[in-house]
Amino acid sequence: MSIWSVRCLCHKFCRQAHILANRRIIPPAQRLPQVVNGTNRPAHNSLYQMGYADTRPNSTAQDVLKSSQCEKPPALKVDKSDELESDPCAEFHRLRRETSMSGGSGDGGDDDNKKSNEERLKQLKIKCFLGALAALLAGGLIAWLMSRRGKRSGAGDDETADSPEEALKRAKISGLISTPRSSDKIPQHVPYLIIGGGTAAFSAFRAIKSNDARAKVLMISNEYRKPYMRPPLSKELWYTPNPNEDPIKDYRFKQWTGTERSLYFEPEEFFVDPEKLQDSVNGGIAVAQGFAVKKVDAQKRIVTLNDGYQIGYDACLIATGCAPKNLPMFRDAPPSVQEKVMVYRTPDDFDRLRRYALQKRSITIVGNGFVGSELACSLAHYSKQHGGGKVYQVFQEKGNMSKVLPNYLSDWTTRKMEAQGVCVIPDASIRTATRDESQLKLELNNGMSLLTDIVVVCVGCTPNTAMAGPSKLEVDRSLGGFVVNAELEARRNLFVAGDASCFYDPLLGRRRVEHHDHSVVSGRLAGENMTGAKKPYQHQSMFWSDLGPEIGYEGIGLVDSSLPTVGVFALPSQSEKRADSHIDVRSDASSKNVYKKMTDGPDLVCDPNEAPNYGKGVIFYLKNDKIVGILLWNLFNRIGLARTIINENKDYEDLNEVAKLFEIHA
Repeated sequence: MSIWSVRCLCHKFCRQAHILANRRIIPPAQRLPQVVNGTNRPAHNSLYQMGYADTRPNSTAQDVLKSSQCEKPPALKVDKSDELESDPCAEFHRLRRETSMSGGSGDGGDDDNKKSNEERLKQLKIKCFLGALAALLAGGLIAWLMSRRGKRSGAGDDETADSPEEALKRAKISGLISTPRSSDKIPQHVPYLIIGGGTAAFSAFRAIKSNDARAKVLMISNEYRKPYMRPPLSKELWYTPNPNEDPIKDYRFKQWTGTERSLYFEPEEFFVDPEKLQDSVNGGIAVAQGFAVKKVDAQKRIVTLNDGYQIGYDACLIATGCAPKNLPMFRDAPPSVQEKVMVYRTPDDFDRLRRYALQKRSITIVGNGFVGSELACSLAHYSKQHGGGKVYQVFQEKGNMSKVLPNYLSDWTTRKMEAQGVCVIPDASIRTATRDESQLKLELNNGMSLLTDIVVVCVGCTPNTAMAGPSKLEVDRSLGGFVVNAELEARRNLFVAGDASCFYDPLLGRRRVEHHDHSVVSGRLAGENMTGAKKPYQHQSMFWSDLGPEIGYEGIGLVDSSLPTVGVFALPSQSEKRADSHIDVRSDASSKNVYKKMTDGPDLVCDPNEAPNYGKGVIFYLKNDKIVGILLWNLFNRIGLARTIINENKDYEDLNEVAKLFEIHA
């Protein structure tokens, strides 16, 4: 019997033994109903442009009634007969409840003890059988390796390695190749040097080129791609039909307005070869891909790469962005577990996760922030369109986006996501993760267990400041990021922009922002200051998020759920001019005054049995009775107005009057 026959036999027996020893409690994937594309997002077409999203609508007053009886939204009424259809995860939750009820430390009776003993005896026999098979397999493998070695020694030098040309071709296909091939091909001195290859870096280049038409800009990036934008990786790319195309060409996607564009800011032909940058008459931008900076000497204006190569500059920008976090239990796990765990940041991550979705695999998202919630909704939609597997979302908080949304809106959003097909598991964390054949078995701290094909960790990111120590640059201890002044300057002629910058906001204090709009605006300002301008950073950047086709929101300022909030929403009732004022009071002394202001006057009587519907509205975030943040829920083209209200820094008498300006009934 050959070693391959033994291997196949062992694999067959191991699989049968595993099926007998393990009872999987996860139901098979079901095809879910399609999501109706409801909400229109006319403003999202301009958010990926290198400009301000600052449109101002005409404001007219609307009659807005108040309600003190709508503070706590009643529970959604569920029709038992239609439970499985309205909640695709209803069977999953039922099995979870049955597992928790049947398990535990309660008395199981003599029959349960007998079954338990029989089960343990069966598992012991299976383990002994598997141990014998493993020993047989190991012996056969050693014998095969020894015979293989003998054949190679007798064959001489007939078997040769791949030629350099073939190795280069294979590296280009995989994308893991530096451009240029070695650092000595990079210019030794450039007028403008940018460290990083993301949104802030490319926005700075455009600003430099606008002020210096023949500017020669060198960009050093540790990625193997040209500059691209990240938001579509968790949003639009999953809603764009690209049948049987892997990877998607240029990562083209359709925006919410129907127009199409690429994930990359510019095509490959737009960039100059780094070796030809110095000879370019009209200047341009060259990208050194696959290189990392170890140190910046701000006094001598010299940058040192990891391999020791040095580059001089006249003005330099640090736009290194941030790196996704991973959980310690996964970071320290065995390789067999780590290969089933990934973070989500790059187009390569999108390609890998898309292959899992196309193969109808079960996917578990860890985290309830922007990327985690967006990705869960996008995957649920993608799985329904392609008949894919289950999508689970596990997080420790009580609801989705709980650090941004008030409690009532976070709970409502969680229910909406469950209706879209996401199996949401709140108030839970992963206790252990073990390899179970081709899947991972996740044991949660609430007693539940999951079998999943891939785990995607989306628990935030940390700014890339590794060069701060060798470069003698200050890093903010609480917020992270390089500390910069009002002109985004860390040292003379050394600027920082994007996620890695920690800047001072005259209205809201020192901040560090991780959003696309901030990267665009801060990168543009840094680029202008690199050409000689001395402009301070005074822009209130915005952010947006899409949770499937039905929910989209935009925010500006300090949008923090720990602050007291006042929400005004349009009610789908007989009169379109009525709205629901909702106050979410946290532990803040100023919230008492807000509550008094919002309850004076007539009230709108609410039916306690009627399910809430937060289809469209505006939420004000307060600090010391002043508006410091505004969230526009399914309201678009109003960010300019929200920015103006925050910049006024006023103490408003009645926030209902302020809400009228946003025309939530329009």
